[in-house]
Amino acid sequence: MKKRKKKTKKILVDMSCTLIHHGHIRLIKKAKKYGKVFVALCSDQEIKKRKKIIPELKFSDRKEIVLSIKGVSGVVKSKYVISDNFFKKNKFDLLVHGSDNQNLVNKNYTKIFKRTKDISSFILRKRAAENFKKQISTKKTN
Repeated sequence: MKKRKKKTKKILVDMSCTLIHHGHIRLIKKAKKYGKVFVALCSDQEIKKRKKIIPELKFSDRKEIVLSIKGVSGVVKSKYVISDNFFKKNKFDLLVHGSDNQNLVNKNYTKIFKRTKDISSFILRKRAAENFKKQISTKKTN
């Protein structure tokens, strides 16, 4: 009798990836331990609506970057908050997210990890703005 091959689990990691950083990469690496990783990537409209910003990179560019990350098997466009219906419709087995999870997926199908300390797209955006202001003021004094 042949052994049945164990089905590879479909793991969902949702992100906006407006500014990609090592926290995103670490979460993808953790998710990879559970199965085949797919990234639910927020649309530009969802980012504008939820984060009140215009993404630095448009959806197609963010998708290209995410697909190039080792361990990512696919990208699916999503809303900012993942519903249980979206999760089931796309036949995912597990949602992996940071401790700031707001998704509406059943807790039995969710694995939460601590966020990477001192990093987020918001922090990077703020740092870039501060650096830009310093560069402008330096140019004015020279």
